[in-house]
Amino acid sequence: MLLRVETVIGHAGAREPEAFWLGERRIPVQEIIDRWPSAEYTYFKLLADDATYIVRHDYAIDAWELTMYHAPGH
Repeated sequence: MLLRVETVIGHAGAREPEAFWLGERRIPVQEIIDRWPSAEYTYFKLLADDATYIVRHDYAIDAWELTMYHAPGH
């Protein structure tokens, strides 16, 4: 699922997610728990108030994608 993501300049001068949109709902990022950079993508494990999400930034096309989420109790 492609996402609209608001970013800030963070770790080592790279763009990091500050918030993202699922449909009409804006989800602020409370914490970047982890990140996995590579030559083509960076994956971010994000904590929000409702769940933990993993999103991927594709450098070549400057696109963000939701790859996984886990909501407590589900």
